[in-house]
Amino acid sequence: MSSPRHILTAVAWPYANGPRHIGHVAGFGVPSDIFSRYQRMAGNKVLMVSGTDEHGTPIQVQADNEGVTPRELADRYNDVIERDLQNLGLSYDLFTRTTTKNHYAIAQELFLGLLKNGYIFPQTVLGAKSPSTGRTLPDRYIEGTCPICGYDGARGDQCDNCGNQLDPIDLINPVSKINGETPIFEETEQMMLDLPAFAEVLATWLQAQGHWRPNVQKFSLNLLDDLKPRSYTRDLEWGIPVPLDGWRDRSDKSIYVWFDAVVGYLSASIEWASRSGDPEAWRAWWQNPDARAYYFLGKDNIVFHAEIWPAMLMGYSGIGAKGGTPGSLGALDLPFEVVSSEFLTMEGKKFSSSRSVVIYVGDMLSRYDPDALRYYLSVAGPENQDTDFTWDHFLHRNNDELVAGWGNLVNRTISMTAKNLGAIPAAGKLTDADRTLLASSRAAFDSVGALIETSRQKAAIGEAMRVVSEANKYLSDMAPWKLKNEDPERMASVLHVALQVVDDAKTLLTPFLPGSSSKVHAQLGGEGIWAAMPDLVEVDEETAPGSPSYSVLTGNYDTGVRWESTPLAVGRPLAAPTPIFTKLDPSIVAEEIARLTGSESTAGA
Repeated sequence: MSSPRHILTAVAWPYANGPRHIGHVAGFGVPSDIFSRYQRMAGNKVLMVSGTDEHGTPIQVQADNEGVTPRELADRYNDVIERDLQNLGLSYDLFTRTTTKNHYAIAQELFLGLLKNGYIFPQTVLGAKSPSTGRTLPDRYIEGTCPICGYDGARGDQCDNCGNQLDPIDLINPVSKINGETPIFEETEQMMLDLPAFAEVLATWLQAQGHWRPNVQKFSLNLLDDLKPRSYTRDLEWGIPVPLDGWRDRSDKSIYVWFDAVVGYLSASIEWASRSGDPEAWRAWWQNPDARAYYFLGKDNIVFHAEIWPAMLMGYSGIGAKGGTPGSLGALDLPFEVVSSEFLTMEGKKFSSSRSVVIYVGDMLSRYDPDALRYYLSVAGPENQDTDFTWDHFLHRNNDELVAGWGNLVNRTISMTAKNLGAIPAAGKLTDADRTLLASSRAAFDSVGALIETSRQKAAIGEAMRVVSEANKYLSDMAPWKLKNEDPERMASVLHVALQVVDDAKTLLTPFLPGSSSKVHAQLGGEGIWAAMPDLVEVDEETAPGSPSYSVLTGNYDTGVRWESTPLAVGRPLAAPTPIFTKLDPSIVAEEIARLTGSESTAGA
C-alpha cells in the first residue's frame, strides 16, 4: 500500500447574508465531504477547511436595512450556516469565518507579499457607486447586457454565457442587483493585481492540468485571452483594512471581498494548525510537493479559483513575469484540481431567495433525514451539468432506491439472521453464486474508490448501489427462508454471504451516507464510532474587529475505519433491526409544491 498523502479539501466559503439553500450544498458542500470521508478511509491525511465569507457591501446594505451592525448580521448567519452544515454531517476539520484576527493577518500578509514582488500597483479607475447611498457596488452585484455576446444577465466581473472577463462599466444598461438603480461611475484610486504579469506562467500551469474536468480546464484557458489587471481593493466600509500608510485607517478602503475570501483557504489551515497544538502543521498541506489540494466550488467561481487565486499564490511565491522572492510564510503550493460543479435548479426555476424559489438546508433537514438529501444530491446532483431538483424525483429516489433497495436489503438480511440464528453464522461450502457475489462486492472497493478520487461521484454511488441490487437479487434467488427446514446449513451460508455484502455495502456507502452507515454498523453488532460527525465548538480567540469569541465546526474523524472489505466476526449476536430510512408518503410532493407556491405568492405581494 502506498504511503499516506496529504490531501487539502478547500471548500467554497458560503456568504453570511442569509441561510444557505440546497443549491449551495449540492455543488460543493456534499461532494467535498464525500471526497474527504473517502480519502480518510483510504488512509490519507485530510485537511478539510472553509468558513463563512462575511465582508462586503451586500452584508453592509442588509445590516443597515435591518438596523444592526454588519458584524451582528454576520454573527447571526454564521450560526445558522454552521448548524445546517453540522446537521448535514459535513466533516470539516475547521469551518471558521473571515472576521478572525488570524484571517485579517494572513490576508494582509498575502497583499504585502504581492506588493513587495511588484504584482500590486496603484491605479485610478472608474468605480461603480449607488447614486442614492454613495456606496461602492460590488462587480457581481451589477448586471447588464454583455458587450461581447449580447447576453442579458452578464455580471460586472464576467459573462457566464461567453466566459469573458468584464468590468461594470463595460456592461450595456447596467443595473444594481441590490436596489435596481442605474449605477454612477466615479474616479477612485485602487490597488490593482497585475494579472497580465501571470499570463505566461498561468498558461503553462493550466495546460498541464490534464486531470481536470475538461470544461473547467478549457474555460480557464480561454480566460487567458483577455487578462486585465483586477482591483485588489474597493471603496468598502465593511472589509479588511488595506495595510499601507495612508490607507489602513481609512474607513472607505478595504481589500476586495473576493480576494479576502480565497485567502481563507490558507488562513483556515493556519488557524487549524494553531488549534491543533502545532502551529507549523499547516505546511504539510501547503509546502509539500507530494500534497494535493482540491478546491470544490460552483461554476460561477472558476475565475477566482483557476486564475486569480493561483496568480496570487504564484506572485506571493515569487513566480511571474516580475520574479520576486517568497513572503514570510514561504512559497505556497498551487491547486491540484479545481472541482467545479454546475447549477441546481428547482422545479424548473433558478434558485432565488428574493423570489422565494428556494429550499433552505435547515428547512429541508427539519422534515427529512440528512442522508435522504445526501443520497439525492449524490445520485442526481449537478456534477457535470445543470440539474433540476423536483419533489417527485426526491420522493422516488428515497422510496424506490434508499428504502426499497438498500434499506430493504439491510432489514431483511439482519432480520432473517436474528430470527433464525441469533448471531452471524459461519459459511459452509460456497457455491459459484456465493463466490461471484462476494468477488463483485470486494472489487467494488477499487472501482468506487477510483471514481470518488476523480470526483465522478454519481458513477461511484451507482457502483455501490449496483452491489446492493446484486445482493437483493441473490437473496431472492437463494430464498433462505425456504431453507430453514430443508437445508439449515445452506441457509446459514447464504445469510453469511448476504451479511458480508451488507457490511461491504455499508462501507462503500459511508462517504455518501455516513449517518445511516453508522446505524447499519450498529445493527451488524459493530462497536465504537463508525463515521464521526462534526462538533460545534466555542473558541476563545479574539476576532477582529471585536467579538471575544466565536464558534467553529471541527472534529476528530480518525475512527480507524478503512476502505476495504473486512471479514465479519462469526458468532457476533444480532438483534431484530429497525428501519434505517423513512418511507415518504406521496402526499409530500403536493405539500412541498404548495409550500413553495405559497411563499412565491407572499414574495410577490
